[in-house]
Amino acid sequence: MELRQLRHFMAVVTHGGFTAAARAELIVQSALSTSVRNLERELGAELFDRTGRRVVLTEAGRALLPSARSVLAGTEAARHAVAAVTGLVTGRVRVGTIQTLTCVDLAAELASYHRLWPGVQISLREATTPELVSGLRAGELDLAYLAPDAAELPDGIVGFATWHEDLVLITAPGHRLASAGSALLKDLADEPFVDFRAGTGLETAVRRLAAHCGLERRITCDVTQIRLLVDLVRAGIGVAIVPRRIGQDAGLPCVSIRQPEPGRTVVLAGRAPRPRNPAAEALLDRLTGGTADPAGTSGTAGTA
Repeated sequence: MELRQLRHFMAVVTHGGFTAAARAELIVQSALSTSVRNLERELGAELFDRTGRRVVLTEAGRALLPSARSVLAGTEAARHAVAAVTGLVTGRVRVGTIQTLTCVDLAAELASYHRLWPGVQISLREATTPELVSGLRAGELDLAYLAPDAAELPDGIVGFATWHEDLVLITAPGHRLASAGSALLKDLADEPFVDFRAGTGLETAVRRLAAHCGLERRITCDVTQIRLLVDLVRAGIGVAIVPRRIGQDAGLPCVSIRQPEPGRTVVLAGRAPRPRNPAAEALLDRLTGGTADPAGTSGTAGTA
């Protein structure tokens, strides 16, 4: 049994399939599938049920999962210890983010980090806030941008910096509200909405805003990709409430919402006051300008 095989096994578990796992591991799918098959042959049992559209752990796979996590966590700890004394010549940092992150230019930040430490591999995962919290707790992520649905972060999660994102209504160019500039939520009672999938930070923020104002939205279409949401709004199937930057980048009319002025909080978080992974610690310093607030309650690194 090789560490590489266990890592590939965990990648399939984490990403829900062989295609996504291979993409995350930066190898072709056939190579990853062969690696997992070889592991199954060595163990004498199938680890995944591959009959459906989504691979599912078998009983043998569920039995292997805790040990695989433990072995890989130990390997990461050893790698971090070596990286600490080799000046980050090598290493790996794993970052999670909500799909609708706009308060930080994450691509530019990671590119700057890569130029400083080109030997460090960066792994980036997009997921919902609950999935990202689980990844932090399991040690599968070093840092994550969350959009929590409560004022307090979940137990075991530490916030380093916070941002406030302004939410606006976006419409098709010819919509009746396109040139309104601002609108009351009660003006939207008859409007069809395009919504993001349930359980995401954005969907939760919009749902709570509507409930607070007594607005019962009529959801015409719900999506899992922000680009598709924007395209549907542009096509006129409905309106949507999104971070202002998304509407501006799409070139769609952005209508400010009054009473109340909507927004959401985004938090850069981890699972300890300082990352034990030197590569993650260096990235955290870069993302926060070296002013990370371990309390996670008062530090505000920027606004949308």
